[in-house]
Amino acid sequence: MEQQLYIYNTLSRKKELFEPINPPHTGMYVCGPTVYGDAHLGHARPAITFDLVFRYLRHLGYKVRYVRNITDVGHLENDADSGEDKIAKKARLEQLEPMEVVQYFSDRYHKNMEALNVLSPSIEPKASGHIIEQTAMIESILKGGLAYESNGSVYFDVQRYNKTYHYGKLSGRVLDDLLSNTRELDGQDEKRHAADFALWKKAQPEHIMRWPSPWSDGFPGWHLECSAMSARYLGETFDIHGGGMDLLFPHHESEIAQSVAANGTEPVKYWMHNNMITINGQKMGKSLGNFITLNEFFSGSHKALTQAYSPMTIRFFVLQAHYRSTLDFSNEALTAAEKGLDRLMKGWEKLNTLSASPQSTIGIQNLKQACYDAMNDDFNSPVVIANLFEAVRIINTVNDKRESLSSGDLEELKNLFSVFAGEILGLEAAQQQSGESKTEGLMHLILELRQLAKSSKDYATADKIRDSLQQLGISIKDTRDGAEWTVE
Repeated sequence: MEQQLYIYNTLSRKKELFEPINPPHTGMYVCGPTVYGDAHLGHARPAITFDLVFRYLRHLGYKVRYVRNITDVGHLENDADSGEDKIAKKARLEQLEPMEVVQYFSDRYHKNMEALNVLSPSIEPKASGHIIEQTAMIESILKGGLAYESNGSVYFDVQRYNKTYHYGKLSGRVLDDLLSNTRELDGQDEKRHAADFALWKKAQPEHIMRWPSPWSDGFPGWHLECSAMSARYLGETFDIHGGGMDLLFPHHESEIAQSVAANGTEPVKYWMHNNMITINGQKMGKSLGNFITLNEFFSGSHKALTQAYSPMTIRFFVLQAHYRSTLDFSNEALTAAEKGLDRLMKGWEKLNTLSASPQSTIGIQNLKQACYDAMNDDFNSPVVIANLFEAVRIINTVNDKRESLSSGDLEELKNLFSVFAGEILGLEAAQQQSGESKTEGLMHLILELRQLAKSSKDYATADKIRDSLQQLGISIKDTRDGAEWTVE
């Protein structure tokens, strides 16, 4: 490996030379979505961030096993140990089986990822498919005396763990402060301490999703799934664990504690966290109700949007900022990204029309190494993009006959764009992306007209629209919020 890659490790709070545990093999685990609704811009950022990491590691020659999970059980409201399961709640509201909800929104998530040119992970496990691994891990933690059973539920004993280890080292928190600031929650009387978290929850009679266990019919806690599945596919210790900064505490902090308690070893060598996407300075997310779904971006149907934005514009917008910096949404920022992407892709297209000269009158020798230097400095995609724009400037001067490039330098520039713009940044020509955006926009208009017909009690027209779409292989499903469409 000629390139030396440095990664900012959240655990050590500094950039460290990347040295995989078993080179050239690399294990990477990234927390995926809880599939109870459409993916929004906040979901796109970690997907694109770790797609960039995945692509670059493979480019350097590492054999990467990339695991990205699907959370389909155990994630309760407000990320707490009480309340209703997010999947089960959606299923109850829509009068569906929980796994219907999981399948529907998983399919839509995958469609969004494909549009964003996010590569599929090596393995995409679901929490519900790994109950055996999770119960085995709980039994191991109980055997070690770092968990306790209470009324059929099992909780991790944070205070006892903290006597030997440090609960809070990833997020920089102090347990005494956590205990004094933790608010009381419903059902917390089962716990010995406020900071303890659920490993297994006894299901109430109305709870739909449940499995038998040595303690009760119930379901695993949210934090447990990642510890169990990462160990299952990557081993008890692996190279990289990634996710959004909002998962730093308590999710990833609890993962460390569970894994150390069960396996007696630190689970992860390098912790990576992408920063948030904000809107008007506030985190964008479902819990705050200020999110915009990816489908709404692609169609321009959200009231906060002034136009539709292609998937490549969204990808470029995310990559223009370093993954550890906050990224603030605005129409102006997305429009600027759209224009920047167009300029970059036109420069790349123009490159293929240039004619070679006997010799170069402008130097390009440093551009490729500058891109490598940027990627090796904690995946600094904005600097890579800046170097590609410098390449576009050179291309334009050659196109205008103000400078010239030899055949060797032209091939070098073509390789630069192929490797960094295409292979590593994952950018595609706009024409490859425009069709889907237009289809989304057209379907939004059709469904809006159908809704207007229904509001006017013109049910004949509404039914005709539905039936005509059905004949074209497009299924319409009425929901509480309007209607959704799928291609059969």
